[in-house]
Amino acid sequence: MKIASRFNKKDLVAICDQLSKKDPHLLQILKDYGYPPFWSREPSFATLIHIILEQQVSLASARAAFVKLKSYIGEITPEKILSLTDEELKLCYFSRQKTIYAKCLAQAFVEEMITVEQLTNSADEEVRKILTDIKGIGNWTVDVFLMMCLHSTDIFPFGDIALINSMKHIKNLPVDANKAHLESITESWKPYRTVAAFMLWHAYICRKKIVFEST
Repeated sequence: MKIASRFNKKDLVAICDQLSKKDPHLLQILKDYGYPPFWSREPSFATLIHIILEQQVSLASARAAFVKLKSYIGEITPEKILSLTDEELKLCYFSRQKTIYAKCLAQAFVEEMITVEQLTNSADEEVRKILTDIKGIGNWTVDVFLMMCLHSTDIFPFGDIALINSMKHIKNLPVDANKAHLESITESWKPYRTVAAFMLWHAYICRKKIVFEST
């Protein structure tokens, strides 16, 4: 298979099959739960706001805040975020810190320090540099954007608790397994660590019987 920096829905099954031939634990995921969904989000300002809301909280809590924000202002744009008071954002379940982060991101878009076109047409590391220059955006937020919006093939967010817990579960690793050990395991999944992560998330969601509602 030709190695590409990004993958599409058609590629997903073939890459899962390729990974499962190298790793029996990933093969077991396919046997137990089938192929993961092709998770995809629009590469947009609104999506970045949603990912900021997902930082260090449950997906359900973040979704509730995002839905509340949409119902309050309609289309989520940088200009509308900047027009809201801190109290209004608090009513949309934004914490004090996430209010600051959302406004910093909005200001960067308004000043055209960041554009969607720039993000979608840049290499992964350039996207990371652009976004992490914004207060409140760290590597986890960038990883999710790269994986879900741009479908970069070789991202593995070690800061994602659900993903790491799923990895420890399928690999029968001790709870205190260190990052160096985890990184060594993911080496064999290169250059498709994003798809391996999709498989691990899929296993976690199925095992925990998590049901998602659409936004």
